[in-house]
Amino acid sequence: MMPPGPGMMSQPGQNQFQQPGMQYNQGQRQGAYPNQPAPAPARRLDPEMMPSPIQVIEADKEVNQNRVFRTEGRGLLPPLVTTKYDVEDLGNASPRFIRCSTYNLPATADMLKTCQLPMGICVKPMAKLPKREEPPYLVDPGTEGPIRCKRCKTYMCPQFGFIDGGRRFQCHMCHAITDTPHHYFDHIDHMNQRTDRDSRPELCRGSYEFLATKDYCRKNKDPLSPAFIFAIDVSYNSIKSGMVGLLCQNLQTLIDTFPRDYGQERSSIRVGFLTYSNVIHFYNLNSSLAQPQMMVVSDVNDIFVPLQDGFLVDVEESRHVITNLLEQIPDMFRDTRETELIFAPVIQAAVQALQSCERAGKLFVFHSGLPSGEAPGKLKVRDDRKLIGTEKEKMLFTPVGNVYEKLAKDCVTAACSVDLFLFPNQYADVATLAQVPQATGGEIYKYNFFRLEIDGQRFIEDLKYNLQRDIVFDAVLRVRTSTGIRPVDFLGNISMSNTTDVDLAAIDCDKAITVELKHDDKIAEDQGAHIQVALLYTSVGGQRRLRLHNLSLSVCTTYADLYRSCETDVIMNHVAKKAIRAGLSVPTTKIREELISQFCMVLAIYRKNVAAPTGAGQLILPECMKLVPAYVNCLLKCDAISSSHDVSTDERSYLRHLIMSRDVADTQALFYPTLIPVTTGEIREDGLPVAVRCSEERLIDRHAYILENTVNMYLWIGQNINSEWVQNVFGVPAIQQIDVDVGSLKVFDNDDSKFIHQLISTVQSSRPRRMKLVIVRQRDKLEPLFKHFLVEDRGSGGAASYVDFLCHMHKEIRTLLS
Repeated sequence: MMPPGPGMMSQPGQNQFQQPGMQYNQGQRQGAYPNQPAPAPARRLDPEMMPSPIQVIEADKEVNQNRVFRTEGRGLLPPLVTTKYDVEDLGNASPRFIRCSTYNLPATADMLKTCQLPMGICVKPMAKLPKREEPPYLVDPGTEGPIRCKRCKTYMCPQFGFIDGGRRFQCHMCHAITDTPHHYFDHIDHMNQRTDRDSRPELCRGSYEFLATKDYCRKNKDPLSPAFIFAIDVSYNSIKSGMVGLLCQNLQTLIDTFPRDYGQERSSIRVGFLTYSNVIHFYNLNSSLAQPQMMVVSDVNDIFVPLQDGFLVDVEESRHVITNLLEQIPDMFRDTRETELIFAPVIQAAVQALQSCERAGKLFVFHSGLPSGEAPGKLKVRDDRKLIGTEKEKMLFTPVGNVYEKLAKDCVTAACSVDLFLFPNQYADVATLAQVPQATGGEIYKYNFFRLEIDGQRFIEDLKYNLQRDIVFDAVLRVRTSTGIRPVDFLGNISMSNTTDVDLAAIDCDKAITVELKHDDKIAEDQGAHIQVALLYTSVGGQRRLRLHNLSLSVCTTYADLYRSCETDVIMNHVAKKAIRAGLSVPTTKIREELISQFCMVLAIYRKNVAAPTGAGQLILPECMKLVPAYVNCLLKCDAISSSHDVSTDERSYLRHLIMSRDVADTQALFYPTLIPVTTGEIREDGLPVAVRCSEERLIDRHAYILENTVNMYLWIGQNINSEWVQNVFGVPAIQQIDVDVGSLKVFDNDDSKFIHQLISTVQSSRPRRMKLVIVRQRDKLEPLFKHFLVEDRGSGGAASYVDFLCHMHKEIRTLLS
């Protein structure tokens, strides 16, 4: 909460901002937002009097940083995603696994419809936990399998109530009563708790796992360990750029870093290799061979795998053959002049290979451009900039044909996830190529105009992290809810064959799924609302398991309680994903209009039903949602949604794909970038200076700043910065001599150099991807690119500043209330 200033009053639970008439300041550019009225002379709103994301983030850190969040009780608001905290699981899932748009659900559908708040959860079922937190315990339920409610099939959890001396239990979801199996019986104490409660994770923890019986396996057979297949584009551009040589060199060591189950001495993941341009080369890596054997399939219209034994091999057994192959590939194709590429047949080949040996797995495709070769999935250039901002703009982001749609379904059926590493020098139709990664729980990495010395390290670090992170395969996710609510929509890199089950060829520790909930009846306030997320999967060691996350929420009948329990970051994650999906069928301008209209209504209902009576000239915001105007404006400026001629169609498609699988922490940082002073500022316990607001007004030309948004990292250097700092960090005496065309900073033996390297490393460690470092000197040609991410300022194409947008929202709210 900010201290009261001129024209602003602060009361518990709400923020009020007062300006005479809250008019636009003169000179504001029009057309930034729909139905915007003409400006009238007015005193400009002081940015210092407006809710600041930095102040909100820092205030939460003061209260919660390095504290323990205990998950005991219903509807507890967790610390913000920007705060470092510990979690003690006392019967509800950690917020690292599930976050909610509100932790106090409205009791009726009418209440939700009136306020227009999204009601949903963001689930990250395989989230990586800090080392100091215990992972979910693995429980062996025996041959009988996990205990479940006989009616709704909810799995045993702490919220089940045992009755009749422990001989029966009542489900908290549907209230059905089920007999306790004889082998599971135990007595209950005077508190109606089982005496063995603390020794059974499923009775005392919010998150835990069961070993699954064969009933949960395909064909009732225990699964085999998964496989990784590497498909390497060896066309002219890939060889010339150095990508193939760099990849093959590093894969020789990276194959030893594959993930493994707890207790495994080494990974049991199998490995296979393909190379391709306009034909596909398969390699026999059988351990009995001294050298790999190449087999070429040139009929890409009817693809088949020419070998079964020897394609997917054990790394240790076939190490000498794999090493020989990776050493030979760059030399084999060194003189190629082939520029035509195929794409779909490569994925078809991987699917066939996995199906033939009955393994789940992941395909890593290293690809350089538009697949223009004569084969299924051939694509043409369709990038028409004239369509941007028109009714037909959505056509640019709609995948072409149905080849890749069908291919994606085949991949999910075969439990083959696809990750695409893309190295384009021109248009590649990312909107279409992304279909398969998006449906299979995969993702895309994009390195425009790849240069070995600039992008090589970033590419290898991305690949290294991808190969090492926790991942599971052949998964099905289902969300069960208590009476009165139900899941109705799922958003993420997922596929769905029915309305309830989310099919995931694979899901890793960074992927999140956003779930929308709706009422189908009134919810009883005293009983609360309950959610159980069940993820059935195959581990990297080939074990079939069931991971469960349980969460209990409060229920309210007043708007005051509802607005008091909202989490703005989750709400923005939810609406951003819905907006991106809507962009495939609705013009961007309409999406933007609807977003503004929705959140004006959200705040108008708060003003009408909760806030204390005040003058019409005051904008009153709920405490938990006071950043809504700032974040909505950031979302509207986001390149994934904004209709801008400055950003390529492929780049926007890439960002859309990225956002759909991102968790709340990532979307928060993407919409409101972190701006950190490098040469000044207080250093906190976490090794980072306190961030400043994303506005040019905050930049001092004597200092340097790092700006990061999870995708890019900019180092901005003021023109009057100390020359000694420039010498220490860059090894040159003057700012004009700094080489900005580099991918990383050199290391020098001095405090300034060590500090900025530590700073970059600390920032990077919290992100799932290696961010590209761009050095920007003040008033340099690259500065407009950097300023584009100063989201509180007026943007290109007439996008409103935070001040102007807040005024606009206030006018709309006043109109709604009148």
